[in-house]
Amino acid sequence: MKPRLLALGDGALTLEFGDRFDPALNARVMAARDALASLKLDGISDVVPTYRSLTVHFDPLRLDREALTRSLLEAAQAPPQESALATRWLIPVVFGEEFGPDLAEVALATQRSESAVIEALCANELRVFLIGFLPGFPYLGELPEWLRLPRRVTPRAAVPANSLAIAGGQAAVYPWQSPGGWHLLGRTPVRLFDLADAARPALLAPGDTVRFKPVKRDEFLRLAADVEAGNSRRGDWQAT
Repeated sequence: MKPRLLALGDGALTLEFGDRFDPALNARVMAARDALASLKLDGISDVVPTYRSLTVHFDPLRLDREALTRSLLEAAQAPPQESALATRWLIPVVFGEEFGPDLAEVALATQRSESAVIEALCANELRVFLIGFLPGFPYLGELPEWLRLPRRVTPRAAVPANSLAIAGGQAAVYPWQSPGGWHLLGRTPVRLFDLADAARPALLAPGDTVRFKPVKRDEFLRLAADVEAGNSRRGDWQAT
């Protein structure tokens, strides 16, 4: 599908790359985002990447619509490559028991052991396709084919904050306590959304990559206490 532009009122344009979920399309979205960022256009207030599109919010009094249109169509031709804006993260997670109440059920449904489920989830870097549903909620993929399960038949009324969950071909971490229908496998001490960081309240951004690292209960509790006391920094979770 040839990229096309859609108008969203007077102050936003959406650049569409396709009509389906496809990691290759998402890679083109990220390439266009990076190409647009390199132009440093004055008047853009927000850039929102999704699975298959890029929405740009702008001030029409500061940025000419036709000029932005030309820039977006040019950015759409950027070849997919590793994003210069992306960060690699290594996120600790405690799995099972009260922290991951669905781990045993997922193992049974996939006819694998609990350790095999954990190993598969932690084996590869997962890409942040987009942020949505809740502030800071990352959609991560893709999971191995055998680990792809439909959402729970009955959603939970309250999923604990920082819960690691899977559904379909993706994983996610709930940054807030909220209702949710994904399968809960573990919990991280890492805070995924922090209003104290005005420049970037969401820890993860589209195009970032995440690898999960299993930790024991004692280590999880120690790290959680450090986060709560303000003794940890975001850089502590970056992969080296």
